[in-house]
Amino acid sequence: MKEQLKKLIDAARGITESDLVLKNGKILNVFTGEIESGDVAVKDGVIVGIGSYKGKEEIDVSDKYICPGLIDGHIHIESSMLSPAEFAKAVIPHGTTAVIADPHEIANVAGTEGIEYMLEASKDLPIDIFFMLPSCVPATGMDESGAVLMAGDLERFYKEKNVKGLAELMNSFGTVRGDEDILDKIAGAVNAGKVIDGHAPGLKGNELNAYITAGVESDHECSDIGEALEKLRRGQWIMVREGTAAKNMDNLLPLFDDDYCGRCMIVTDDKHPGDIVEFGHMDYLVRKAVRSGKKASNAVKMASLNPSMYFGLGKRGAVAPGYKADIIVVSGFDLFKVEKVFKDGRLVAEDGVLTADIETKVKPQDYPRIYNSFNMDPVKPEDLRLKKTGSSKRVLEVVKGELLTNEIIVPSNLDKEPSGIEIDKDILKIAVIERHKKTGHVGIGFIRGYGLKSGAIASSVAHDSHNIIVVGTNDEDMAVAANEVLRNRGGLAITEGGKVKASLALPIAGLMCEEDAVETEDKLIEMKVMAKHMGCTPGIDPFMTLAFTALPVIPKLRILTQEMFDVPSQSYVPEVFD
Repeated sequence: MKEQLKKLIDAARGITESDLVLKNGKILNVFTGEIESGDVAVKDGVIVGIGSYKGKEEIDVSDKYICPGLIDGHIHIESSMLSPAEFAKAVIPHGTTAVIADPHEIANVAGTEGIEYMLEASKDLPIDIFFMLPSCVPATGMDESGAVLMAGDLERFYKEKNVKGLAELMNSFGTVRGDEDILDKIAGAVNAGKVIDGHAPGLKGNELNAYITAGVESDHECSDIGEALEKLRRGQWIMVREGTAAKNMDNLLPLFDDDYCGRCMIVTDDKHPGDIVEFGHMDYLVRKAVRSGKKASNAVKMASLNPSMYFGLGKRGAVAPGYKADIIVVSGFDLFKVEKVFKDGRLVAEDGVLTADIETKVKPQDYPRIYNSFNMDPVKPEDLRLKKTGSSKRVLEVVKGELLTNEIIVPSNLDKEPSGIEIDKDILKIAVIERHKKTGHVGIGFIRGYGLKSGAIASSVAHDSHNIIVVGTNDEDMAVAANEVLRNRGGLAITEGGKVKASLALPIAGLMCEEDAVETEDKLIEMKVMAKHMGCTPGIDPFMTLAFTALPVIPKLRILTQEMFDVPSQSYVPEVFD
């Protein structure tokens, strides 16, 4: 240790050559917001100085900006539909050198084996993947997942160096009411000296006070500035989310101002591969903030130093002496085009092209629950028939750009149409089919705002328990779509006229595939275009939107494996009633 420190100190003094020197750059100082001019010297993967240096390798970056590598403070890698290795290949060229991942998607399918898989699949990659342990598997006790994780199941994982805390406490309802299981999980994280993330849309007043008193330190569910400021005033860190389905940045732009940015960060949460391929990852979020009139220094700080400080990542997130040499070189702040990416002082991407070697080392035979995660019978059209009658029906209405939904009550048309579907009024049938424990449970409901005019769309990505979810204009196409997902051991499917029109296999827990981002996105684009031609509402992602209609922790109405579900009251509600 002493000899290593001596080497670093000598390089910092300029007595010995550094390994790498970025010459003549414009260096963004995330501590002061200033732009400094000079060289950045790196020795043994550590930044040793800013000034004038000589190195074994020197790269002239005149007129370029040198920034810290970007850190995504909250993401579910599974939602990219890519394995950790393929996810790394996709985001590293965009300047992402670290992410904080919550593996609760795969944990809901395979429990602790899911966490073990993600830890193993994330090793030896030229990106740091840290983890928060899933706090709500299932999201609530009303849901049916493939596993149930208690506090004792999580305890051993806190010893892993890349585990940083307890992930989003989605069951805010249970937290503020002192649910024993949740309190045990909070106590486990506190005893391990870890941070606790939150997830509490709309929580305010004394309920919010109770939630924060319980130990919850952050929130990524704010959809308006009033909510964000109340939580910020009470001491929470605010994560400004801009993902594929939920886009909150426009409403939260004041948080980028000097008064607030010190306790805020930008995150993606859920990101489809197409968004990464077309727009970027964290670089896109910084670019959008700058183009919205916000200071580049604040935006970069919220994507580097702040998440590093909050999660206790050590010397990451700044271009400064003693900090890890995770560095990006960008052409300018308005374009924020990432030209070079250095991880531990080694060039890993240049001009949008990965230069580091990445291999998938996970063996499927070591993770049987991951690669064979379906336990159900094929679906028959009669499984999707309504079992109730009534003069009124309850409809889940999707909201563009939000995860929130509305509840609509409309007259029943069962006397004219037994399925309850009214295509001309955009009222479709939606169903969730349990796929983990062969219960045969099928929850049936209605949805508005999805827009489909013919056929059906199914997916095994249905947050957070990831049963099969299907929406359609008739029971026959819905059954065919669900069975195509089953045949592929997970994935997406589109059907029409009783035939499969397109499908994408996601055999890793029904959530991810081994294909790269471009291949996966090519298939997704084809399917999204097809969905639009079949009438799917413009402006919504047909698959991401569908996935979130099963999440029983975001108001107002959801669909689960047994019935429609009212989130505020945490109770089942009938789809048809008098």
